[in-house]
Amino acid sequence: MRELADAARIRRFLRALGAAAESDVAAYLTGGATAVLLGWRESTIDVDVTFVPETDAVLRALARLKDELEVNVELVSPAHFIPLPPGSEERAIFVVREGRISFYHFDPYAQALAKVERGHRQDLEDVHAMVERGLVEPERALALFAQIEPELFRFPALDPRSFARKVERAFVQRTA
Repeated sequence: MRELADAARIRRFLRALGAAAESDVAAYLTGGATAVLLGWRESTIDVDVTFVPETDAVLRALARLKDELEVNVELVSPAHFIPLPPGSEERAIFVVREGRISFYHFDPYAQALAKVERGHRQDLEDVHAMVERGLVEPERALALFAQIEPELFRFPALDPRSFARKVERAFVQRTA
């Protein structure tokens, strides 16, 4: 059984992974890793990350390091669940450069919209924390959702009407 990942464990993982990279890579953290590193959660079950580009060296190191450092890792991002809002890459938040890897928090708006869609209690608490910390402005989240709404058909597991209702519940009351 691997340990929960607190900020120190996540940072050790980032350092070790960065040292293993053989070429320049961008790594985008999402979910619990963002919550822990930005301070509204003490720990997370796993480190959700995606790489651009995915390289063999980084993926091999990932397989080794998750065991060595006893940290759960998932290769996942909001792009696996929802269409990304325009400008997502520009809204990524720089974390640190370790070796040849530049680590970023995935676009907070994409994270928030994906969390709203999934709708678990922890997800909604994270969205609330993102709004409270000024990482996500409700009016902008609503506008970005309107921009991705025509693309929801590309994600057949999504129910567009249900997603729209969830977004409205999450953000409309916060704009008043």
